Formats: sequence, structure tokens, C-alpha cells
Amino acid sequence: MSYKHTLRMSELVTPEMANFSGKMHGGDLLRLLDRVAYTCAMRYCASYVVTLSVDKVLFKDAIEIGEMVSCLASVNYTGNTSLEVGIRVVAEDIRQRKSRHTNSCYFTMVSLDKNGKPTQVPPFTPQTPDEKRRYQEALQRRQIRLEEAQLSG
Repeated sequence: MSYKHTLRMSELVTPEMANFSGKMHGGDLLRLLDRVAYTCAMRYCASYVVTLSVDKVLFKDAIEIGEMVSCLASVNYTGNTSLEVGIRVVAEDIRQRKSRHTNSCYFTMVSLDKNGKPTQVPPFTPQTPDEKRRYQEALQRRQIRLEEAQLSG
């Protein structure tokens, strides 16, 4: 059975999303990213999911008010009850027809059953060279998280 493992969501950046310097507020972007990760993971798992962690939110470039923000999400890795969703953010100046990569991040989501208990996720098998690369990178991030948890716990 094939599960949809990618998602694209776009949103126009409006003035109420502005910070004091007139750019998109980081908190608004984080809220959007969480919604994108949730939607991508939920569609893939066909179950309710919650955010466990967010890795490496890198703000490479400010997003201007009036730009179109597109979030390109993909399931990179699945464990037993969790999965990693990678998100690439692209801002597009609609009038000049120019776009640029502004942010990247990785969300770990946990699938829950109707009783709120972690439940099995469908296994993800990467097919393309990009998917295989992302899968290997996700394994490395997972290993680092496990090592950090052991050191702190």
C-alpha cells in the first residue's frame, strides 16, 4: 500500500504576521511549520499525531510581508510510533516572480490511537536518491537525539 508522504502548503504573509521590523514574525512561521508537519504526518499515518520535537529551525532569510510562503514537507523517516517530517520553506516575491529558500527544519511527530496512546506508523521505504539521502540524514539526527537523551537522563 502506498501512503502519501509529501505535502505542499502555501500561505500569503499578511500584515498581522509582522514583527517590529516589518518582516514575518518567527512565531507565526513556527505555528505554520507545526501545522504543516501535523498535516503531512497525519495524512501519512491516517491517525492523530502530536509534535514530539523540532530540530534545527534555521532562519536563513527574513520573509517579507506580501510574499507567498510555501512549505514543502516530506516524511523522511519512520520508526515504530514516530516519524520525522522535514520542511523546506520557500518565500516568493509574487510581483518579481523570484523565490528563495528561507528556512528548513525537522519535526518528530508521534502517532496516537483513539485512546491517546502511541501507535504503530506505516513503514517508510525511500525510493529516490533524495529520499534515500534524507532517510540517512534523519537516522543520524535520531542517533544524536538518543545520545543527548542518554547524557541528560
